[in-house]
Amino acid sequence: MKTDIEIAREAKKQPIAAIAAKLGIGEEHLESYGKYKAKLSPSALEGRERRGKLILVTAITPTPAGEGKTTTTIGLADGLTRIGKRAVVALREPSLGPVFGIKGGAAGGGYAQVVPMEDINLHFTGDFHAVGAANNLLAAMLDNHIFQGNALHIDSERITWKRCVDMNDRQLRYIEDGLGGAKSGVPRRDGFDITVASEVMAALCLATSLSDLKARLSRLIVGYDEGGMPVTAGDLKAAGAMCALLKDAIKPNLVQTLEGTPALVHGGPFANIAHGCNSVAATDAALKLGDYVVTEAGFGADLGAEKFFDIKCRIAGLKPSAVVVVATVRALKMHGGLPKTELAKEDLSALEGGLPNLLRHLSNIQNVYGLPAVVAVNRFPTDTDAEIALVVERCKALGVNVRLSTVWAEGGRGGEELAREVVRLCEEESDFRYCYDTALPIREKIGAIVTKIYGGAGAVYTPEAEEEIARLEELGFGKLPVCMAKTQYSFSDDPSKLGAPRGFTVTVRSAKVSAGAGFVVALTGSIMTMPGLPKIPAAENIDVDEDGNITGLF
Repeated sequence: MKTDIEIAREAKKQPIAAIAAKLGIGEEHLESYGKYKAKLSPSALEGRERRGKLILVTAITPTPAGEGKTTTTIGLADGLTRIGKRAVVALREPSLGPVFGIKGGAAGGGYAQVVPMEDINLHFTGDFHAVGAANNLLAAMLDNHIFQGNALHIDSERITWKRCVDMNDRQLRYIEDGLGGAKSGVPRRDGFDITVASEVMAALCLATSLSDLKARLSRLIVGYDEGGMPVTAGDLKAAGAMCALLKDAIKPNLVQTLEGTPALVHGGPFANIAHGCNSVAATDAALKLGDYVVTEAGFGADLGAEKFFDIKCRIAGLKPSAVVVVATVRALKMHGGLPKTELAKEDLSALEGGLPNLLRHLSNIQNVYGLPAVVAVNRFPTDTDAEIALVVERCKALGVNVRLSTVWAEGGRGGEELAREVVRLCEEESDFRYCYDTALPIREKIGAIVTKIYGGAGAVYTPEAEEEIARLEELGFGKLPVCMAKTQYSFSDDPSKLGAPRGFTVTVRSAKVSAGAGFVVALTGSIMTMPGLPKIPAAENIDVDEDGNITGLF
């Protein structure tokens, strides 16, 4: 069996100009990065209006058994192309943290991949490096301002801005810096976030233009002064230089699938600690260039999809046409309590126990957001007909069809039936709506997410979170949408609660405003904004030979 990297390397890629031509874009509107990747110049979209149907691909609550959401997204786009539709896929860029950690890359898998896979999974076009540089420039200017006399009277005990690096490095979560004497800065407690959890990444992904990005950067709050008022990047006169570093990063990246379907891969916020969607700029471009736009949001529908609807769609004025919920029989059996070592055998009882997880996600899509949905089951050879029939039966009870997906093994051909169902759903009338009204107080918005989406009894707050929320509302941030930072492994904030638990409460331990991105972040449970590497990181198996050929990347 060939590995993902072997399949990707053997693919006959088309020149990027040929991919652009499929979208009616001439070479003069491309900024090429070699033969097979390019950035779209803003001139490529001049005079075009949004015309495409927007399809979101989301998933059940993830498990170690895997679901295949990105692979399904790519295979669905190829399936749409095969049945004669003008499709564009819009994805996030992979972070180096998971690539070198435990999850691996995020360019799809098998015969449903975006290429050049190695480039996309590693440095790509340098967007993440630019985000990190802009973030850390602001940190440097903040500390320099304090060192040079602190004219803004910044309270060094209330600095909220962190440095970032695109790597899983738990050692950097909490640090002390400015050590070494008077000439080496002002000593203070500090820390790092992973780049994809940074507010600069969120602002970049929600910005509609370079001028909008600069305005968002100006609003970034770095801390508070001695009177308790916010101090911003604009106050530090840092926004212009930060925007200069990001002037190319804001342009969407054009690549292709293995079958030559155009793909816009741009931005990469995590969905458990950020809003988890590709950039507004890329989605907007795709909607202006294609008839069907297939995008994905990170982790399960309780995280990525909720934020896609309640944050991204609200801010960008997007209206989705249909939703695909990805599941596997194996993962559902894990939600039913079956250990990973037992997943290859038929177990209808475990499957029955895990199906409520899928059904709750589906119910949320239909009843909370008012959108039509289809379930895509990535079929494994060990799945039995009886198990598949049970999934079909339970979904039918909600009026939802199931389509088997074999895109990993067959590429677009294995996604044609799913593509036809998606086209049918896109023609249905829908009543898209949000989970909550942003005019509600912050706690009521959090409560709506916990009760309507997670199925919990409500939220409880630490004294620190209570105080922070009250202060944010006092400062005028109470009407922003909420970005929940929560474990991806459960509807609750306890990763051990699998399936579809009820009656639980979610503990909000702290809250902060991301004024540049335009949302309030509620941190729950033990969620971290800087992950760590596993005991055996994927990096141990990655190597490169004398000819520059990479091995071990997946």
